Amino acid sequence: MKPAALAKPYVLSHPEYVPGKPIEELARDLGLDPSGIVKLASNENAFGPSPLAVGAAKRAVEQGQLYPDGGCYALRRRLARFHGLAPEQFVIGNGSNEVIEFLGHVFLGPGDEVVMGVPEFVVYRMVALLFGARPVEVPLVNFRNDLRALARAVTPRTKLVVVSSPNNPTGTACGAEELLGFVRSLPEALVCVVDEAYADFAERAPDLRPLIAEGRNVIGLRTFSKVYGLASLRVGYGYSTAELASLVDRVRQPFNVNAIAQAAAAAALDDAEFRAMCIAGTRSGLRRLEQGCAALGLEFVPSQANFMLVKVGDGARVFDALLHRGVIVRPLELYGLPEWIRVTVGTAEQNERFLSELAAVAR
Repeated sequence: MKPAALAKPYVLSHPEYVPGKPIEELARDLGLDPSGIVKLASNENAFGPSPLAVGAAKRAVEQGQLYPDGGCYALRRRLARFHGLAPEQFVIGNGSNEVIEFLGHVFLGPGDEVVMGVPEFVVYRMVALLFGARPVEVPLVNFRNDLRALARAVTPRTKLVVVSSPNNPTGTACGAEELLGFVRSLPEALVCVVDEAYADFAERAPDLRPLIAEGRNVIGLRTFSKVYGLASLRVGYGYSTAELASLVDRVRQPFNVNAIAQAAAAAALDDAEFRAMCIAGTRSGLRRLEQGCAALGLEFVPSQANFMLVKVGDGARVFDALLHRGVIVRPLELYGLPEWIRVTVGTAEQNERFLSELAAVAR
């Protein structure tokens, strides 16, 4: 019997996530010099990793013969001090993507529903489908999550409601009071997931701790991939009530986060100077991209994240033209936005390179 005949039916139809090509492979394909390629496609931190994190990672490698802390004890204690919560209120994942998968393991099965905005980070939809649940996708309005429409989409079959603020791929964020009011309005028989991967860059990110103190079924998701520049180490976390965090942590595999990632993440939380520099540099870069796109007569979506949407007419054509000029951005046809591209904020030099090449190909 073929293996496919033994698989769960919703695995066979599961969509595939297609990441961008590494710079070296792209350079080979296009005959370009790798040193001249600017990658602004994956919302990575253009300013590199936290120096304190790099030092801690190097020290951790020297103990590479040992298994990592299976309970992420030191990292959870450091996160507790950072957020003003208790260590037992955190669950650590191999990137925040894994925490989303944990939620699927705990709460989702065939016939359940996951309410989410669209366009939205594709992993929410993928995790719902992986567990046989149905994604209930609510269109964004003016590129923002329509919280009232999300609330109306809830049914007795809804197990998870997902809101990302700032949203990926649009960069828009919910207001603090409107988001807290939205969560308080939801039925108790579901869990609200607030993805805060880009919250460090937002001007006024909502504080979920009052909701947690009230005992609400809400979990915030954070990552070290963005503001701390540790995307390659894959470490993220969820924070919630101790009861909900403990439930989610039950499905976590032993040693899911390696020791190098744990050490680097804990040290990064102490690097306040680096964090402030990255936030200031990103906000300055956003303003420059906005000015540059406005000068070119191109529409853009004001962003609260470290990336921006730009309307270029034919997104696939502009993406390909920029690619052949050594600038990698993200086309958004798969997100239902074929006229747009998403560009990550780079260094000052990278931003100028992007604007120069965009001016050439947009014509």
